[in-house]
Amino acid sequence: MPADLDEKTDRYERLLAEALDAATVAVPSGTPLADAAGECTEMARSYLEDGRHFREQEDLVNALAAFSYGHAWLDAGARIGLFDVPEEGHLFTQ
Repeated sequence: MPADLDEKTDRYERLLAEALDAATVAVPSGTPLADAAGECTEMARSYLEDGRHFREQEDLVNALAAFSYGHAWLDAGARIGLFDVPEEGHLFTQ
């Protein structure tokens, strides 16, 4: 049975917000990699804000897309070593 769009949007919003809280920069400050980590974080935060805006407008499809894109920025950054993230749990792919 497919997930309800409202429930899925809620779940992905929580996932992105929790992932933003859990990710810490793993590269030395003042380096190009730290700049890249900052850009990934900023993109994730921007998509979180965009998703919340879309949700307020009752546009769940674009809200879900924004939350998903935001999480993808963090997850990709974690996979290439820009962020330290929890190894256990549901926030990031392993």
